[in-house]
Amino acid sequence: MDHGHDHSHPVTADADRRKLAIALALIVGLMAVEVVVGIVAHSLALLSDAGHMLTDAGAIGFSLVAIRLAQRPAEGAMTFGLKRTEILSAQANGVTLLILALFIVYEAIHRLISPPDVRAGLVLGVALLGVLVNLAASWTLSRANRESLNVEGSFQHILTDLFAFIGTAIAAVVILLTGFERADPIASLLVAGLMLRSSYGLLRASGRIFLEAAPEGIDPDRIGNALLEEPGVVEVHDLHVWEVTSGFPALSAHILVKAEADCHQARFHLAHLLAERFDIEHSTLQVEHEPGDELLQIRPG
Repeated sequence: MDHGHDHSHPVTADADRRKLAIALALIVGLMAVEVVVGIVAHSLALLSDAGHMLTDAGAIGFSLVAIRLAQRPAEGAMTFGLKRTEILSAQANGVTLLILALFIVYEAIHRLISPPDVRAGLVLGVALLGVLVNLAASWTLSRANRESLNVEGSFQHILTDLFAFIGTAIAAVVILLTGFERADPIASLLVAGLMLRSSYGLLRASGRIFLEAAPEGIDPDRIGNALLEEPGVVEVHDLHVWEVTSGFPALSAHILVKAEADCHQARFHLAHLLAERFDIEHSTLQVEHEPGDELLQIRPG
């Protein structure tokens, strides 16, 4: 049984998957370098950052799986397919960013109180390498479809890493020039602030979709009024607008038209209006004639 049109775009999804795979390869390579240098230099900072990179790799891996699942056709009980796995992935990215930010704040406060001996020269070298790798990964993902919350989640992880390495490099230079070792945790706190901001954005956007809120930029009242203004339309109720996944808005409504109106023609016209004016192509409209006096009379049994 056909569950309706497939709103996925295989070409875009395949391109996004390639870009995510390139970013994943870059991140895993950098993580391996951090682990090796961290062990050689006895640097806890580099090893903990390698742990951060591991969560990035996990986030990108989850995004790749989500894109593949979202492309599966709708069947059985899954009448919309598995498109919302992309939103689950975005929410997971938001949660991991939040947890990491809180961990970094905790660790930074601890290091502000008792700053460790930082081998700034080695840290600077790896930080500069990290900046280059994350610039390449960020540039790769910036060309993907960032309207997808899933891709945006991975992009935010990489972008935060880029800022983290820039902050680490600046802190390392400050330590080398002045010996002020608290520069490292201060830079970490600034990065944690950026992570919290990204996390809030992802959790808010994915939460709106899971709570069936109207998509950003779409006003249900404005839609209802636009439908009411059409010739022959008497009443619009049970109007629901939601988002199945990023870029896939849906609408359902019960519409009453005048007794002399053509229900089928009205439904076709209103569906066209929704697609043209509000970019809502997936609409379910129940169009009926307004009840006349003869329908209100109670017939004898």
